[in-house]
Amino acid sequence: MSSPFTRRKFLLGTAAAASSAWLLSACGGGSGDGGGGSSPAASASAIPQSEIDQAMNTETKLTFWTWVPNIKNEVAMFMKAYPKITVDVVNVGQGAPHYQKLRTAIQSGQGGPDVAQVEFQYIPSFTLGEGNLLDLTPYAPADVSSMFPEWVWGQVNANNGFWGVPQDTGPMGLLYRDDLLSAAGIQPPKTWDEFASAAETYHSKNPKSYLVNVAPSQAGQIIAYMWQLGARPFKFDGQQTVTVDLASEQGKQIAKYWGDLVTSGVASVDTDFTDQWYQGLSSGKYASWPAAAWGPVFLAGSAAKTSGKWRAAELPQWQTGQSVSSNWGGSTDAVLKSSKNPIAASQLALWINTNKQSTLSFATEQFLFPATNQILEDPSFTGQESKFYGGQKVNELFAKISKTVSTDFGWLPFMDYVYSQFNETLGKAFANKTDAVAGLQAWQDSCAKYAKDQGFTVS
Repeated sequence: MSSPFTRRKFLLGTAAAASSAWLLSACGGGSGDGGGGSSPAASASAIPQSEIDQAMNTETKLTFWTWVPNIKNEVAMFMKAYPKITVDVVNVGQGAPHYQKLRTAIQSGQGGPDVAQVEFQYIPSFTLGEGNLLDLTPYAPADVSSMFPEWVWGQVNANNGFWGVPQDTGPMGLLYRDDLLSAAGIQPPKTWDEFASAAETYHSKNPKSYLVNVAPSQAGQIIAYMWQLGARPFKFDGQQTVTVDLASEQGKQIAKYWGDLVTSGVASVDTDFTDQWYQGLSSGKYASWPAAAWGPVFLAGSAAKTSGKWRAAELPQWQTGQSVSSNWGGSTDAVLKSSKNPIAASQLALWINTNKQSTLSFATEQFLFPATNQILEDPSFTGQESKFYGGQKVNELFAKISKTVSTDFGWLPFMDYVYSQFNETLGKAFANKTDAVAGLQAWQDSCAKYAKDQGFTVS
C-alpha cells in the first residue's frame, strides 16, 4: 500500500467511555464529505440479478450485530422471504461497547459479524484507509438513492461508494410544554432571537423553571445547532487532509448564543439523560426541549405523567421566514468486507431497511424515525395522532422537517475523540458558566492538535 497511513495506527477515544482506546489500522481512503473511503468496488459493475437470486436460494448463515430492540421481528420477515437464509441477531451492547467489540473483531480478523449497525458519524472511521466496510453499490438497485431524502443519502454515499443502508434518522424540532408557555403568556418562538427573549421572560416569571436546558455533555446537540446555521466544521479528503473548523464564525455564534443564555442564568445546565434530567422533564423544570425526531416517543415514555401537555414545532430559525433544520442521530446497517457471504449480507441490510412492511414496522413498533421517503410519506405513519401531544400529528410534522435538513454535512474519522473533548472544553464552559467562545476555541485546538498528532494534515 502506498498511502502514508499504511503502518500507522491511531487512537480513538470514546465519548461514552473515555478510558477505552481502540486501535484502528489506517491507510488512506475516505471522502471530502467525510462519509466514505476509496474502494475498487465503488466503480464495479452491478452484480447480476441471477447471481443474487442464486445466493439468496443457497443455505447461508449470517451474523448481525445491532442494538435495536425487537429487530428480530423485521429479520424474521426477511427470513420468511428468503427461507434459505438464517440470521443470528446479536446485541453486543450499544454505544461504546458495540464499537469497541466491532473494532476488536475487525482487528483480530475473527468473530466479527456480516452486518453491523453503524451510526452516520462513525462511518468515516470504518472506511478510512482500505476500509472495513463493503461498498454496497454493486449489490443495490440502481434507484437506491431515490429511496431516501437527499441529506440522508449524503450521509452514506461518498467517493462513489455506498457504505451503509440508512435505518433511522433524527431531524431536529422543538418540543415544548404548551401549558407552561401559555401560563407565561409566551407563544412558541419562531426564531432564535424570539427564543432567547422568551427564555428570559419565562424564567423571570418562573424562577424555579427554565425554558431550556443546555446540557454540558451533549456534543451531538451543539453540532446539530451548527449544522442548522450552516457551519460545516468537519471535512476529510479521504487521504490525509482533514478540516477542523469548529471555531468558524457560525460556530462562535452558536457558542455565544447558548453561552449567553447560561451565564445570564435563564438556561439550566443539567447533564442530560440522567435521573435529575428525567425528573426535570416530568416536574416542569424545563419548558422545552430542542430534540431530534426520536425525542417525541422518548419523552412520552420518560415523562408519562405530563401527557397532553406537550406540543411539537419546527426548530426556531436564525432568519425570519426560513425553514431549515439539521440532524441529531441516525444509523445504518453496514456490511463488513470480511463477510464470506457479501450478497446475502447486503440483501439483508437492504431488505429490512427498504421493504415497506419492515420499515413501517420499525417506525410503528420500534419507533425508529424513518429514513425512507416511502414511510415518511405513508399516511399510516404520518396520520397518527399522539395523545401525549394533545392529539397532534407529530410524525407528520417531523416528516416535513426531514425535508428541510440541509445537505452535505460531513464527519471526521475520529468523531469519538471530538465528542469526548467537548465535555472537557465547551461543555465545561457551559457547566462552569465561563466564556463559551473560549471553550469553543479550546475544543477546536484540542481536535486540531489530535489530528496532527495522528499524522493528518489539518487545513
